[in-house]
Amino acid sequence: MMAFINIAGRLHETTIVRPKQQLTTGTAYLLLHEGLGCVELWKGFPELLANASGCDVVAYSRGGYGKSSPVELPRSLDYMTEEAEVWLPQLIQQLNYERIILVGHSDGGSIALIYAGTSNDGKLAGVITLAAHVFNEPICVAGIQQAKQAYQQGKLRQGLALYHGDNVDCAFWGWNDVWLNPAFLNFNIEAYLNNIQVPLLVVQGEDDEYGTLAQVESIVLQAGGYAEALVIPSCKHSIHRQASDQLILAICKFTEQKLQIN
Repeated sequence: MMAFINIAGRLHETTIVRPKQQLTTGTAYLLLHEGLGCVELWKGFPELLANASGCDVVAYSRGGYGKSSPVELPRSLDYMTEEAEVWLPQLIQQLNYERIILVGHSDGGSIALIYAGTSNDGKLAGVITLAAHVFNEPICVAGIQQAKQAYQQGKLRQGLALYHGDNVDCAFWGWNDVWLNPAFLNFNIEAYLNNIQVPLLVVQGEDDEYGTLAQVESIVLQAGGYAEALVIPSCKHSIHRQASDQLILAICKFTEQKLQIN
């Protein structure tokens, strides 16, 4: 089911995938996409997760992505904090669920951590991060520089335009310009971690081309509550596409054992 959620005049493309066998109606996974992602770029993952867990899976495109409303560029260097503190709380308020489990990929994972470290919303049951960044690293800058070259050469832009449409330049440059800004070398959200009390599952591919395992270690060691790490061998940055079966099994186990859901 696809709809648009209106927040302060900004329309957010949103889809809800319901499982074939509904085990609970009060809990949903809320997917937060990566820096170049959107609803459609989750591909078949929402359906796989819904059917494996028995829970609804909600995905939405942030402003400037997919079919959501465009945003003005350049984005501010604290755009992830803005998403976590301004837009995400209002979106969650409009979702009719008693409990929300955030599943954030890359930028989406960072946004999920900021939200968990600042929000007092009793709906939040847990957080699952996929290749989240809590600080900047040389490997991340190098990977994003390569993405810029590919976009300027045209092939990456052509591929992304299939999903972002008229938002394609907004989505790419809004993300790329920030990450390549020299001032963004100081990006660090570790201060939020100790305030996170909900359980965390911190997932990263062993061969992630955008970050080292120091990201995982930092999150697990500094989290204020329970946190466990999962490093998937022979997997890069797009964990939900490259290791979907292993990831979904881990999510369902974490949800059942640590969140007492299902």
